[in-house]
Amino acid sequence: MISRRVLLATSLAAAALPRQALTASDATSPTAAIAAFYDSLVAAMKDGPTLGFTGRRDRLGPAIRRTFDLPLMTRLMVGPQWLGFTPAQQQQLVAAFTDFSIATYASRFDDYSGEIFQVDPGATPVQSGVVVHTKLIKSDGERVALNYLMHDNGGAWQIVDVYLSGTVSELATRRSEFASVMRRGGPDALVDVLQKKVAELRG
Repeated sequence: MISRRVLLATSLAAAALPRQALTASDATSPTAAIAAFYDSLVAAMKDGPTLGFTGRRDRLGPAIRRTFDLPLMTRLMVGPQWLGFTPAQQQQLVAAFTDFSIATYASRFDDYSGEIFQVDPGATPVQSGVVVHTKLIKSDGERVALNYLMHDNGGAWQIVDVYLSGTVSELATRRSEFASVMRRGGPDALVDVLQKKVAELRG
């Protein structure tokens, strides 16, 4: 289960999210959204060597944009400084973080060797949405917990944060990683770093 301490990693920004109750009448449930994303991910992995990086990126891009609330994730990653940026700077950051997120998945999941993604049928309600619990079962039998904080974004359940190994907030990790960049050069420097990381992932 996600601990109270881990959920506090994004609590300041998450407090601004609307509180949503998970009901059986939801047209698209949080678990269904994750299952559909995993279907797209496995399909890209199976065709991974043939597609190459660019093909995987193009294949996964629509599914990632649909499943992840990337504008909100960018704002949460940046933190309070976001409000001081111009609309143009905000748009550039969202575009750079979106490209980086898609490139990360295209690079990380480049082939298929029998991996299985399991999605727990129930989701855990939390103050800022729900947490969907899943497992990646590797070909050697190792099980890795991948949990998702999701919120209802205008009728569509989207990911706000990913908890690697079940408890490690990816947004908190990114925020820590890029904090020094923001201090040194502001939003323009962060855009530059994200673009360079995409180039490195492309190879």
